[in-house]
Amino acid sequence: MAFDLTKSIRYVKGVGERRARLFEKLGIADVGALLRFYPRIYQDWSHPLKIREAPLDTPCCVAAKVVVPPTEHIARSGMKIYKATVSDGQDEMEITIFNSKYAAARLKRGEEYLFYGKVSGSFLIREMTSPEFEKAGAARYIRPIYRQTKGLTTKIIEGIIRAQLKEAKGALPDPIPAYLREKYKLPALYDALCGIHFPKTWQDVTEARRRLIFEELLILQLALQSKKIQGKRENSARVTQNYAEEFASLLPFTLTGAQKRCIDEAISDMMGDTPMSRLLQGDVGSGKTAVAAALCYTVAKNGYQAAIMVPTEILAEQHYAFFKKLEDKTKLNTALLTGSLTLSEKRRIKEALKSGQIDLVVGTHALITSDVAFKSLGLVVTDEQHRFGVSQRGALATKGENPHTLVMSATPIPRTLALIIYGDLDISILDELPPGRQQVKTYIITGDLRQRCFNFIKKHIHEGRQAFIVCPLIEDSEDTELISAVKYAEELERGPFSGYKTGLLHGQMKASEKEQVMRAFLNREIDLLVSTTVIETGIDVPNATVMVVENAERFGLSQLHQLRGRVGRGKHQSYCILISDAKGEDTLRRLEVMRSTTDGFIIAEQDLSLRGPGEFFGNRQHGLPELKIANLATDMRVLKEAQRVSIWILENDPALEKQEHKELSTAVNSLFSKLIE
Repeated sequence: MAFDLTKSIRYVKGVGERRARLFEKLGIADVGALLRFYPRIYQDWSHPLKIREAPLDTPCCVAAKVVVPPTEHIARSGMKIYKATVSDGQDEMEITIFNSKYAAARLKRGEEYLFYGKVSGSFLIREMTSPEFEKAGAARYIRPIYRQTKGLTTKIIEGIIRAQLKEAKGALPDPIPAYLREKYKLPALYDALCGIHFPKTWQDVTEARRRLIFEELLILQLALQSKKIQGKRENSARVTQNYAEEFASLLPFTLTGAQKRCIDEAISDMMGDTPMSRLLQGDVGSGKTAVAAALCYTVAKNGYQAAIMVPTEILAEQHYAFFKKLEDKTKLNTALLTGSLTLSEKRRIKEALKSGQIDLVVGTHALITSDVAFKSLGLVVTDEQHRFGVSQRGALATKGENPHTLVMSATPIPRTLALIIYGDLDISILDELPPGRQQVKTYIITGDLRQRCFNFIKKHIHEGRQAFIVCPLIEDSEDTELISAVKYAEELERGPFSGYKTGLLHGQMKASEKEQVMRAFLNREIDLLVSTTVIETGIDVPNATVMVVENAERFGLSQLHQLRGRVGRGKHQSYCILISDAKGEDTLRRLEVMRSTTDGFIIAEQDLSLRGPGEFFGNRQHGLPELKIANLATDMRVLKEAQRVSIWILENDPALEKQEHKELSTAVNSLFSKLIE
């Protein structure tokens, strides 16, 4: 009988109602999640060192006998401190224990113990403060350390996992079929879980990690590939004629080679047997809107309607203005649908969409309300897609019969990572900027040059330009010196920028308030906008020429690049000034990347290697599950192998119906259901 991985954590021996709530805080609701709750780090108690061999300020295990039992000392604060002396026969070390008479009493003269902690002092005088310790004969193993919550220690978690693994022996279903385990020399799931939780050697950890990472990425790839296959429905809006060249001739500028390539890739898809489903990825200013416009024009000329959904009303208005300028030449009937329109305007537009009088509509979330219907929706474009949930992106597509979909993103992502996040989409990349576009000059300064920076901003304001200052926090916090946007804006308005028109924008404001501030900035009613990262995307102000980022070390490279992209959109030279007093080598290296390049894809690769994938996976709106053990910054080779294997499996067993794929199919279906929620 198979071991039940779906059993609620509260019914596991040693858990109960109270602990179940604590486990749920850690994201553990059932036995399956418990066994996949991997150790955060390990403590190596397996090879205790001599006192002389112990590295300073590095966690390690030392074996020694108590030669002077603990004596009590009272600190000035009233805290009780217990000090003991231990020896390995050659050298001595002082053990210090704070405020724990019980712990001190466990140390008996003449007994040998293993002490785990950081050794401080010099080679002559060694000390270990607040160590963990066990009798020498009982604790020689590599100990797992888990993420904890108050009331649920790592030892409690360790004990419950150990008991469940004991129960699961010989009955644990394995998602990876035997032929794959044999081919890639992977341990069975039970052995891998024992190796990751309770390794006897570091080789056990290595082998277990390799197996579990491969499994996690294989299941993810199979789920995404299955989603892609299921999305390949009949092309109900087949494009029979390519109007890209005709559209290009109507533009007041020349398309870049990259724009032409991306347009051709998309139209080729739209002429095929299944609907286009494509991600258009391009850096700030690479011309994604023109590509989308060419596709909308082609779809409309083939007799279908197109819809473009964006996250803010201002962005919708800016897109709409672009299409409206071309309306006389394209002869397309274009409309704007946003929440702030009057009821009569909304009713008129919705009726025209339903009757087919409107060829192209640009709008916000208003497009996915239940009363919006199209006569023949052929193309759905979602801009700044990371601002929408997966379900919102899909909601617009359901208003047509298998329409083509184009997802646009101005956040450069390394291609391999994009294949993970957007595994259900084909990818087009705009890797060429239009000619003549000025690069934003980037400078890194320390806080003592802040006043010179303010004078620089004033100079630009006097010339009729505008500026941004971005802060990492919204309100002041007692435990941090980071600059607060709210307090900072008040101080600037009273001090250096007294007499100037300043504004404040942050994520806790109501949507209508944010729209009002952004509109005022766009209309030049505000000279200086103090903001949090809410302006990272979705606002286009060609007159803004200076972007200042306070505490720049607090931001990821990709985020800094997006902030820099808010300026340099007009004809005037623009500047990005990063203010940071950080001294760390890693931080300075990251900021130097920003100064040395404006290529978003290079920056994204650097961000992935320096900070890991959290910068890209931090936003849960992409709909992907959290990776439990795989690290996309270090496990790319395994990812590529998993992709190859997943494609091969689906070519030979598209529905995962073969007996050897039974458990794999169960795991994929479980994940797939989460991907489409």
